[in-house]
Amino acid sequence: MIKVVRGNPTPEELAAALAVVQARAAASGTAAPGPDAPRPAWSDPARVAAHRLPQPGPSAWGRTYWPG
Repeated sequence: MIKVVRGNPTPEELAAALAVVQARAAASGTAAPGPDAPRPAWSDPARVAAHRLPQPGPSAWGRTYWPG
């Protein structure tokens, strides 16, 4: 979402600014992914939940967030 903070651009000026932003995003490959885009594996919560919880013990706190 883009918000005009200061000034009062004409519709033509706003359209030109949005065209530049969209062209730069497309050129750099940082355009927003569509709703059907696959999620990266590193952000999948099931990756962490798939492993067993650590057994209680002196070093259990160190294994809490690092599966494997």
